[in-house]
Amino acid sequence: MKHSRTLASFVAALLLTSNPVIADVAGQQEYMVACAGCHGESAMGDGPLAGLLSITTPNLTELSKGNDGEFPFEEVLTTIDGRDGIRAHGSTMPVWGERFQASATSQRGETADMVTRGRVLSLVYYLQSVQK
Repeated sequence: MKHSRTLASFVAALLLTSNPVIADVAGQQEYMVACAGCHGESAMGDGPLAGLLSITTPNLTELSKGNDGEFPFEEVLTTIDGRDGIRAHGSTMPVWGERFQASATSQRGETADMVTRGRVLSLVYYLQSVQK
């Protein structure tokens, strides 16, 4: 039940903060800033920092392939956000929800949590769009 409320909050935040076309562009921009250093610009796990990590950086273009052809939307969302206590990769991956919330600014009066959820959701949609 908790995950359903979380997912609903993310969807509401994205609807309040952008439209789908903007979300695609915003997601790619978020990815390049927050994720490409480790996961690579191609999302294949070959970023310039990947070799410095104690884990193998996953190929994010194969998330659906590793999940019987279905994109694991909610799992990806909670992994990126990280604020619900799930620590990805043994805490190697940053808790982006906390980082995004700490730097959140609003143009239209959204709360910091709404801005954060919108940013995370745009990343998830971007990752969904790059699946092989």
